[in-house]
Amino acid sequence: MKFKFVGSLALAGALLAPLCSYAVDTSTDTSGQYIDDATITTKVKASFAEDKWVKGRDISVRSDHGVVDLTGNVESKDESKRATDLATKVTGVRAVHNNLTVSAK
Repeated sequence: MKFKFVGSLALAGALLAPLCSYAVDTSTDTSGQYIDDATITTKVKASFAEDKWVKGRDISVRSDHGVVDLTGNVESKDESKRATDLATKVTGVRAVHNNLTVSAK
């Protein structure tokens, strides 16, 4: 009886170990950094939504340590440049990587 319990416990540990290891954040991000990046992302998206030239609905925004990555599709090079300009003006943004694709009309 004791062997079954220990064996079951070992099996459960072996099966759950990969799940538990992913639950632990091994990066150097603090909760404050995560909140800062989430705030930056939200502010960039809001600036797109408020701008009449940048539609923003096809632009994905990701922030990591103040570096903003823009991906998605825009209608023109001017819209792409405008998106970069708007993102750059958001407080806390250190750099903007524009990976936007201009869609053919």
